[in-house]
Amino acid sequence: MLIQPYLFFDGRCEEAIEFYQRKLGANVEMLMRFKENPQPAGNPPGSDNKVMHACFRIGDTAVMASDGHCKGKPNFQGFSLSITASDPAEAGRLFSALGEGGQVQMPLGKTFFSPAFGMVADRFGVSWMVVVQPKVQA
Repeated sequence: MLIQPYLFFDGRCEEAIEFYQRKLGANVEMLMRFKENPQPAGNPPGSDNKVMHACFRIGDTAVMASDGHCKGKPNFQGFSLSITASDPAEAGRLFSALGEGGQVQMPLGKTFFSPAFGMVADRFGVSWMVVVQPKVQA
């Protein structure tokens, strides 16, 4: 069984994908605009150049996304995407990159379960948990 995140950016999908490309090295695998829909009768008004469906990869994870209803007010609640960094320095870089134009929910710092953990909502409102897995001692 495979579970994948599908994010609805409500009109800001292309902007979000470009942000994730710059900040996280995301690679776009597929992008289809509403104007390419073979059955356009249900397309939101004025959505021709908006993203109907996209798939991009961040590291090993495929993330799917859309502009959805294209109203310009994305609303992400009740979940966070967790991104694992290799060390505290990488965690700091990722946290800063995701937080650009966003909002820190919990500052990045050492916790009882990680040498670096923090929570930040990016400029689109997507909540991210940045974490470094602790080294397992034998």
